[in-house]
Amino acid sequence: MYTMSRDHRVEVEDLDTAARGLSRPECVLALRDGRLIASHGSGGYSVVPAQADSPVRHVTPSSGDRDYVSNGIALGDDGRVRFAHLGAVYGGVFAIDASGRVTPEIEEVDGEQLPPTNYVTHEADGATWFTVMTRTRPRHEAWRTDTASGFIAVSDSRGVRIVADALGYTNEIAFSPDGRWVYVNETYARRVSRFRLLPGHELGERETVTQLEGGDIPDGLAFDEEGGLWVTCIGSNRLLVIRPDGEVQVVLADTDEALAGSLGDRLTAGTLTFEDMQTAGASRLDNISSIAFGGHDLRTVYLGCLLGDRIRSFRAPVRGAVLPHWTRPLGDAR
Repeated sequence: MYTMSRDHRVEVEDLDTAARGLSRPECVLALRDGRLIASHGSGGYSVVPAQADSPVRHVTPSSGDRDYVSNGIALGDDGRVRFAHLGAVYGGVFAIDASGRVTPEIEEVDGEQLPPTNYVTHEADGATWFTVMTRTRPRHEAWRTDTASGFIAVSDSRGVRIVADALGYTNEIAFSPDGRWVYVNETYARRVSRFRLLPGHELGERETVTQLEGGDIPDGLAFDEEGGLWVTCIGSNRLLVIRPDGEVQVVLADTDEALAGSLGDRLTAGTLTFEDMQTAGASRLDNISSIAFGGHDLRTVYLGCLLGDRIRSFRAPVRGAVLPHWTRPLGDAR
């Protein structure tokens, strides 16, 4: 039985600010020691200390020979952060240590240089999973419901390979608490899908979990320990929960209705532009893009964003699922 009531709601006025002064904190990770890690718009990451009066530490590339944009981030078991590079033309997965030294880890798949890369996660068994939104360049030309050129890939002892293809702008992925499924947001298809996880890091056929509409454009996702899937939506600035029985529940919303309606109409018509997505309108949530459970009891929810400089938080009635990075050490600068 899912314990969160169907009428549970969080108001935007009830949100706390967990951190500010960040640079495009698109992705957020929470650690057991109370620290947060957020992606940094200039490459690398930011560390939010557990003590509220301590300054945020920014770790950015120490070499200026290349420009990076960190989108999704992951903490490896070696204490280094991995980031998915959202380049203008090419992407990849890179590791960065606490001194800012960047090491390329994955730059090709099937003999081709990776397009702009969205998300990365480093799992407990050592496999690195990552997503590419689209092969279309520039990528905003794939902001359509009828374009399906994104993919999910994995790097393990067998090499780097695509395990799910022809997806509608592939964004974050999440593993179900029972370890049987991989869920994915197909952002501009406005769809949450899943694949059965097979032996050898292979995936089964795609299944639609939820088809969204209008300005609900799914970006980030995370499971609670009871199987509820929490989904952030850019455009509408809504936080949804897909309950275990499949019902979609709105938990938080601060929506500019006129803007969200226009975005939904333009997306359906295939006329959505880059400039359209560079504002949240009257919403105060700055296009919420990522969600992480943390705090001492895994009941604090943290929200990253695309267009602001802060991480917001609130308390949830259910605990988040424990992720592999939860107890990993974060390397400190020497």
